[in-house]
Amino acid sequence: MTTWRIRDFHPSDLDGILLLWSAMTASGIEPVYSLSEVLASCQKDVAVVALHGEDVVGAAVGRAAHEQGWIVFLATLPEWRSRGIGTALLAALENRMAPLGLTKLSALMPDTETRLEAFLSRGFKDVQNLRFFERQIPVARTELEPLAQLGGRVLPRDLWDRVAGMKREKQLLERRLVLPLAQAELADEFGVVPPRAVVLFGPPGTGKTTFAKAIASRLEWPFVEVFPSRLAGDPEGLAGALRKTFLEISELEHAVVFLDEVEEIASHRAGDPPSPNQGVTNELLKIIPAFREQPGRLLVCATNFIRALDSAFLRHGRFDYVIPIGLPDAEARRSMWERFIPEAVLAEVDVEALVARTEGFSPADIEFAARSASQRALEKAVYAAEPAPVLGMAGSPAAGGALHREPADDAGLVAQGVSGAAAGEAFVSGVRRGPSTEDYLEAIAETKTTVSEDVAAAFLEDIEELARA
Repeated sequence: MTTWRIRDFHPSDLDGILLLWSAMTASGIEPVYSLSEVLASCQKDVAVVALHGEDVVGAAVGRAAHEQGWIVFLATLPEWRSRGIGTALLAALENRMAPLGLTKLSALMPDTETRLEAFLSRGFKDVQNLRFFERQIPVARTELEPLAQLGGRVLPRDLWDRVAGMKREKQLLERRLVLPLAQAELADEFGVVPPRAVVLFGPPGTGKTTFAKAIASRLEWPFVEVFPSRLAGDPEGLAGALRKTFLEISELEHAVVFLDEVEEIASHRAGDPPSPNQGVTNELLKIIPAFREQPGRLLVCATNFIRALDSAFLRHGRFDYVIPIGLPDAEARRSMWERFIPEAVLAEVDVEALVARTEGFSPADIEFAARSASQRALEKAVYAAEPAPVLGMAGSPAAGGALHREPADDAGLVAQGVSGAAAGEAFVSGVRRGPSTEDYLEAIAETKTTVSEDVAAAFLEDIEELARA
């Protein structure tokens, strides 16, 4: 005689579901779906329970996604197993899901699951050689609107890997920042307190902004850049706008917050009476301790002139690390050139010569030279018989005149009014397929470096006196 019955799930059955979940996990079975997902499906999707009297002894929960149905949860109490309850629960669940127009009903079960006979008896096929993959979405849907209002965004996951060279800096940031933040529980076991705020300093164009974005990409946290210049027009003033912005950021679960050129709002306080900037500096100094109390976020401040910062700004307790980002070494420059040179001509270009000639170049300088060389090569290929236009020449765009070119070759191409298709044909049919070593060396020679020798020397002194990593 059957001593149990099956009916639809009622909200009062939640305690019974929790009891089933506890019994399953206590027996060493790790469910595929989380408890929160099971409870949500109980109330929003389809669920049935097996009762003995008024006690829940088994349950089955299903979810429909278009024509595909999924078994989210199937469990019976240990003392009620092998009585056909599982098979009956699956049959009842299938009957209730049938009107949804399903063409397939599937279930994912952990390797430790032993109660498979219920599925087999209901006609489920045990599909072999399948792997289950899952990934947590880093930003919840509820965070997207406040993130958009802040001007924040989720950056591509491969941005960290796309940072060419700079191996030393990447390794330092990976170990000091990313590791304790990405593996907070492991860090806690070792007594490591995850960083909350850091300063990146170095000459202009060395990639501080790129590194801040790469950190956010590596952590898979939203990236929010705060622009003091945009906040200055707020009715509450810059100090009030900063305070309001950081309050809005506190609503996000995770965030990498970036303040570039922070010396503009945290410079040395001096003078009597106090200047308006001193009020902004004071406000920022108040914001940082409150920001540090919130887990799951990192403040990254960048500056080209670290000596201009107020001394109180850099003290211990506000910033965990003060990290230099300098000019790329030979290995980093090599990686950058190999990234910027088109693959079709990479083997023909003397990369080592470019590395040697760009000592003292910033990443921005190298990228500029590479783009210039590519443009130079393109123009040579299409307009091989013509001199290159010079800024400021009569008849040039800089002088406001019309740019007229005579036929470039026997094919009769006229640059004035030449179509894009015709130019493309000339490029394809020509011998040149990309920049040469000569093109790159010419572009390097004409590139004005961002960082002077004096600035580079001052940066080395700053490392000795102020770096903290």
